[in-house]
Amino acid sequence: MINQTKQIRILLVDDHTLLRQALCTLLEREENLSVEGEAGSGEAAIVLAEKLQPDIILMDITLPDMDGLEATRQIRCKHGNIKVIALTMHVEEEYLLKFLAAGGSGYLHKSTADLELLRAIERVMAGEIYLGPTGVQVLANRQYVHPVEGDVDPDVLSRRERQVLVLVAGGCTSAEIAKRLFLSPSTVDTYRNRIALKLNLESRSQMVEYVARHHLE
Repeated sequence: MINQTKQIRILLVDDHTLLRQALCTLLEREENLSVEGEAGSGEAAIVLAEKLQPDIILMDITLPDMDGLEATRQIRCKHGNIKVIALTMHVEEEYLLKFLAAGGSGYLHKSTADLELLRAIERVMAGEIYLGPTGVQVLANRQYVHPVEGDVDPDVLSRRERQVLVLVAGGCTSAEIAKRLFLSPSTVDTYRNRIALKLNLESRSQMVEYVARHHLE
């Protein structure tokens, strides 16, 4: 059962109608969960996110037009208050890291959704990252195979630097970040340079990996 006093508003994004119906049935058994809308494509998800302003989006990665990674990136760049949980058949490291870097907050394999989904929603609403057994194993394997030496603790960053880092890793341009944080593009560029120096990161791809590795959001 979801331990929340407020109503949690959810948008479902998947191109399989039967799966969306099954998820609706599962979610609406909980009195504090409300499915506000459904989308079958990434572009439709972006439109409905703007219109409905849900608390959580359950996002498939493989969609017919724009994939769930890009849809998540665009939604999170514009609506940082909306949390996105991936429900996917992909278990590869590549998809997990890209989804986290795009601003995702949870990553679940569809085969475990009936067991893990409610827990994931509760954790994500509490401000945590929820990966489920599959995601945890992927990151555990990455830590073992690709150890990172000299990694700098994210606590060296100021609050604003951390915000900029997460948005850069999510694919937002300096202009998009400036608009989102009410800064000038030149100020954003200054923050990016400071971040690079503090964390010893030379490229955006390294920032993406850093954000995923430290589960920043």
